Amino acid sequence: MSKPDFFPTKTQPMLIRLVQSISYWIGRFKYQLKLRVSEADLGKVRELGDARIVLMPNHPTFDDGLAVFLFATQLGEIFNYLVAHENFDGWLGDFLPKMGCYSIRRGLGDRRSISHTLELLKEERARMVIFPEGGCSFQNDAIMPFRTGAIQLPFQAMQSIAKKTKEFPPCYLVPISIKYRYLKSGTDIIEKSLQNLESHFGIQPESKDFYPRLRRVSEAVMSTLEDEYNIEPPAAADWNDRINLTRKTVLNLCQEQLGISFPDDFPLRERVYKMQALLIEKADDEFALDLETYEKLYQSTMRLLNFDAIYDGYVEAYPTPERFIDTLTRLEREVFRVEIPEPKGLHEAWLKVGEPLNIQDYAEQYQGDRQGTIAQLTDKMQFEVQNNLLEMMLDDRPELD
Repeated sequence: MSKPDFFPTKTQPMLIRLVQSISYWIGRFKYQLKLRVSEADLGKVRELGDARIVLMPNHPTFDDGLAVFLFATQLGEIFNYLVAHENFDGWLGDFLPKMGCYSIRRGLGDRRSISHTLELLKEERARMVIFPEGGCSFQNDAIMPFRTGAIQLPFQAMQSIAKKTKEFPPCYLVPISIKYRYLKSGTDIIEKSLQNLESHFGIQPESKDFYPRLRRVSEAVMSTLEDEYNIEPPAAADWNDRINLTRKTVLNLCQEQLGISFPDDFPLRERVYKMQALLIEKADDEFALDLETYEKLYQSTMRLLNFDAIYDGYVEAYPTPERFIDTLTRLEREVFRVEIPEPKGLHEAWLKVGEPLNIQDYAEQYQGDRQGTIAQLTDKMQFEVQNNLLEMMLDDRPELD
């Protein structure tokens, strides 16, 4: 049986409460993850009472959904979660909807998902989680640009209610900053990862220092990609020039092979989602791509997502264990073709709650300038999440044992 195009919520509160009751142990022993959140931050959400709430977290890793679920457990709340369609495979296609999740096919105008979102937001005491970045950044304390849809949909839902009741109801957008920290020294994790990558490339480290070893491995990965895509960077090109040239070359190759083009200002991540959606369509039609071409194009799109936000200097600017591991994980995903890496050690998801924003306060402005209001509040939410991440980054690290 073919996979459905859309998975709506089939929320089962009793099942959710059961899973919440054991979620600490699931996080701790299966995912090596613990939640850190202050009572003050929990209080910011609890103070909103029965008003509609949309949590808007950053999305640095694949653990974020679990981190927010643990947060909801601490709040004693049941939320709905907007989740990428590709996650609803196998038994998860049955389980996730029962947990309040529903699907969205990224890269498409997924009307059924959008309509379902609007209906959920219209419900009394709506509780929603939307990741505004639209995908993983793979960066622990930096974010990618927020997509406007995360702001636009709550406005549309409240506007629909206002047409019937003549009153624009309260609806709070809550910025959530998630930052991960390892609870034991990351030295062993970094050493093991470096050794695996060095062994793959036949690199003999010249010192025990992590940073020069990371750069040698990164150079090997970059050179391999340049060879594969026949890229010859200018002699004067620095690392960021080479990263950008590789990214551009891979993107152009995918677009040409799929016969698709985009405006120059169209975000890279949005292009990739649309190309992946087109690949899925082509896999099923009579003009299907041959397997080798399909696999190469799919791998190229995954590379674009993996290296979307990467840049030279990320580790050097603030060489924490987490930034080392962020970068090594990207390299492992590329070299060893691992889409979702296994947990590398016990770590905490530190959640900080920003100031909730009531879109009711912007209802009149929205009537006069919808696009401008959406853009303004998207920037505002992004700034709040990033600013809190910077504060968390500068906070003293916990003692490592």
